[in-house]
Amino acid sequence: MSQGTPHVEDVLGTIDRGLWRRIASHGRPYSSSAIAMVIGGVLIAVVESMLPLVTGWLVDAVVDQSSPTRMTWLGILYVSLCVGFCVLVWWFIVAAGRLATGLAHDLRQASFKRLQQLEFEYFDLQPAGWLVSRLTSDCRKVASLMPWFLLDLCWGITFLILVATAMLLIDYELALYVMTIVPILVVVTFYFQGKLLRSSRLMRKTNSELTAVYNEGIMGVRTTKSLTREQENLSEFQVVSDTMHRHSMTNAIQTSIFLPIVTSVGSIGVGIALWAGGLQIADGEGLSIGMLVAFMQYAVLFAMPVQELAARLSDLKGAQAAAERIQGLLDRVPAIRDSDEVLDRMREMQGVTSDELAIDGGDADINTIEFKDVSFWYKQGEPVLLNLDLAIRPKETIALVGPTGVGKTTIASLLCRFYEPCEGGIYINDVEYRKRSLHWLQSNLGIVLQHPHLFSGTVAQNIAYGMPGISKDRIIQAATQVEAHGFIEQMPQGYESEVGEGGGRLSIGQRQLIALARAVLADPQVFVMDEATSSVDTETEHHIQQGIEAALADRIAVVIAHRLSTVRSADRILVVESGQIVEQGSHAALLEAGGAYRELYRRHFAGSS
Repeated sequence: MSQGTPHVEDVLGTIDRGLWRRIASHGRPYSSSAIAMVIGGVLIAVVESMLPLVTGWLVDAVVDQSSPTRMTWLGILYVSLCVGFCVLVWWFIVAAGRLATGLAHDLRQASFKRLQQLEFEYFDLQPAGWLVSRLTSDCRKVASLMPWFLLDLCWGITFLILVATAMLLIDYELALYVMTIVPILVVVTFYFQGKLLRSSRLMRKTNSELTAVYNEGIMGVRTTKSLTREQENLSEFQVVSDTMHRHSMTNAIQTSIFLPIVTSVGSIGVGIALWAGGLQIADGEGLSIGMLVAFMQYAVLFAMPVQELAARLSDLKGAQAAAERIQGLLDRVPAIRDSDEVLDRMREMQGVTSDELAIDGGDADINTIEFKDVSFWYKQGEPVLLNLDLAIRPKETIALVGPTGVGKTTIASLLCRFYEPCEGGIYINDVEYRKRSLHWLQSNLGIVLQHPHLFSGTVAQNIAYGMPGISKDRIIQAATQVEAHGFIEQMPQGYESEVGEGGGRLSIGQRQLIALARAVLADPQVFVMDEATSSVDTETEHHIQQGIEAALADRIAVVIAHRLSTVRSADRILVVESGQIVEQGSHAALLEAGGAYRELYRRHFAGSS
């Protein structure tokens, strides 16, 4: 059923230097490791370029039957170079590990922090799997590329220059012959790297679709079995799996063709050196045997940095889309945030302790809430709320009722500042709430949703979520108040029982009770309950109603419900239709009026009365 994975790159682009400079700036805390890598890369190139020359000297020493002292010193030099090479490689690996792991850690940390700050609308538009991929595969891909690109840039350029110089010094004519393969090698390498990059991207895209199908199949297994749709799901999976197989085979074939071609092209240079140098030796002139051996090794090594640099440039292109997504996330400015004016007041209030003042210098208590001419839409031209006016008095409980999709939950979401009005304003104590601290407002809200989310951990940890250090007695008191204590005590480990991922080991009704206990424990100034007891059976709701009423007492409460018991006890009931309040009043007054509420009551509430 999955229709594919969005936001997967399909087209090759040019390297964006500005983007990579910004990505590289995240590695400033690890500049010492980067410098060590640069030095290590240059030294590795120097040592590696000396090995063929020393090998040639050793061969000539043996052929010429040089003195044992000379051969001993040459042997010591060769071993020293090998040991130095090993030490430098170890040095580079340690520095690269520090840079890669540190950069990946910082990118994940910064990305997760930004996600915590972003508005709900962002999450409405982005699939959860896509966001998870940003924090995992994209961060890892970008961070792991940086050290290797830095190495191949420093090592590759230095090594290419040293090898070319060595060949020219040994025999410039042979060197020019060997260098004729460079244009061919560059063309072949870049051609195949482009092909490999395209097929690799198609593999990654199809793999994302395959993962989505896996996830959808696992999450919807009950629905699949209840509708006996196993065979159809298997057929849909087979299509994606076949596509993955096809792209994987294409990539494997391209790789199997590319490597032999590159090796063959490199061998041409070696063959030229062997042929021409061998003729010189046969004529008794030109290079010695040792220098011919050294030159042949240089000819083999000459192609290596060209291949590596081409591969790293292709990797840079391949990782650019990941870098753009990460940097785009980090650069995104939250649409809902504290204004500069609020931040300035919060800085002024640092160190000031007052029961009457909030962290932004405004009133600490929430007495009144007023919606003034509020309009809101999720999509331009399709208003959900239109010129809504609503005044909530101190310590008042209001209930929002109406058909599905008329804007009840939107009103609650605007009050919580999960979204902000597109037009009009919401006022707290006669101050527009965008002029107050976002953290202050939301920390004074107790929110219970129809489908509450529980985190992996124990029952006690979920009730005390957001309140570390709270005593066990207060946790039990909150659970008892909402009639959750009984079923919690019946669990194997009581309050220390694991709830599973997303609360999967509990029923929906039990999750709602734990979420309700969590809200009660926070003791907020404003309660927002969106169908908070919709999955609780009628008998249990009857038992907890007294606790709910006690929790709502002496504070503002906004309740969205379809059950009569919750609605009837509200101070004021508001009937919402087409994004506007069409009726309001007490339960008895609205029934007597015989309007929209009475009809709604007759259709939806009468059965629960």
